[in-house]
Amino acid sequence: MQNEIFDEQKIFNILDVARSPATEYVKEILNKARRMKGLELEEVGALINCQDKGILPLIFETAKFIKQQIYGERLVFFAPLYISSFCVNDCEYCGFHLRNASLRKKLSLEEVRQQAEFLIDMGHKRLLLEFGEDPLHSPISYVTGVIKTIYSARCGKGNIRRVNVNIAATTAENYKKLKEAGIGTYQLFQETYHFKTYEKLHHGPKADFFRQLMAHDRAFAGGIDDVGLGVLFGLYDWRFEVMALVAHAKYLDRKYGVGPHTISVPRFKSAEAVYFSPSYPVSDEDFLKLIAILRLAVPYTGMIISTREMPEIRRRAFEIGISQTSAGSRTSPGGYGKEKELSQFNISDERPLEEVLGSVMKQDLLPSFCTACYRSGRTGKNFMDLAKPGNIHNFCRPNAILTFKEYLEDYAAEDVKYGGGKIIDKYLEQISNPVIREQTKEKLKQIEQGLRDLYF
Repeated sequence: MQNEIFDEQKIFNILDVARSPATEYVKEILNKARRMKGLELEEVGALINCQDKGILPLIFETAKFIKQQIYGERLVFFAPLYISSFCVNDCEYCGFHLRNASLRKKLSLEEVRQQAEFLIDMGHKRLLLEFGEDPLHSPISYVTGVIKTIYSARCGKGNIRRVNVNIAATTAENYKKLKEAGIGTYQLFQETYHFKTYEKLHHGPKADFFRQLMAHDRAFAGGIDDVGLGVLFGLYDWRFEVMALVAHAKYLDRKYGVGPHTISVPRFKSAEAVYFSPSYPVSDEDFLKLIAILRLAVPYTGMIISTREMPEIRRRAFEIGISQTSAGSRTSPGGYGKEKELSQFNISDERPLEEVLGSVMKQDLLPSFCTACYRSGRTGKNFMDLAKPGNIHNFCRPNAILTFKEYLEDYAAEDVKYGGGKIIDKYLEQISNPVIREQTKEKLKQIEQGLRDLYF
């Protein structure tokens, strides 16, 4: 089954053959990428191995073009919410690994509600839930109870409208229960696609490479049609990992007609009682390059960057491919509004949400808290049919404008509100459909009058 998803030896062979690609061939690949149909593995290998310094700006420029064509100027914001640090696995790189004797924490449902309300008060509408793997402390009934509790939380005029979930690989029956609880996207990272490295770094149930690899198939079997892929860059050679990610995306698209809704690009960061040192550290230049290549190879997917990265790296990544990001994050259970506790990893961008919003507006980006596709049934194949030709942008811009307007009305300081109003005015006039543009203007007036949760 692994070879159906990706062939390890084939990837090594491609990287070896494409060791010194001709500059003209690379330019041909970039021209093809602009058609936004994706790339073959051999073409991805050539871009990865290209060492021509004059080509890298062209790669970035092409990635920026594709991002603009499909996702436009918008940048979607979410917050991670860590629910439990209990874990039966002993992964070398993780702050929650079993050998770490630090105090463990599991949130009660009342604590979950309090954390959700805290995040609502920050202005968030989308959460990503994180659980350590522990059948005793985090059974599926607890996970679904957490999801329902979050959806029921209300604070002021706000509420959480989309809950994405990252839990350990499980059964199709459990994925069905997640679907029934109203999950948005199911995210699970392979961590590393290199079998021997995976085997070396994982201990416990997660050590089963194929349980991890086939989890997304079981999610589809359970009725979940939005899934997210990712690896932890630094565990193995980023060149191999990018190739395997692209192969996995192609497999899902080929088998289910639905490629990954998101691809995440975390780099290893240390944490308390983690003594792991990555054998394959990724430089800033290579990190930005791999983001751009993934955007070229899988143009329709949403790409996610977290607060693991420094503000300057995040700023540059937003321009060349990233369409979703966290902000104001905490990586410990119950960490919002509390002193620092046991964290899964250390964060590098500690700016509050509002400061990050101000920064991205200076880049001429439109902050978005949109959840419309999820609640309008534009998921799975329905989403892909719009995203692949670039038509999802027709929904994204007006919905981003409306959700950002909500944020400005309910949470923003006056300077942010002023700057945000100018951003909204700019992109409101760029809505190409005159009917939608006028309807958006009317909905903006309704938001000013107190109505909420308006979308297309």
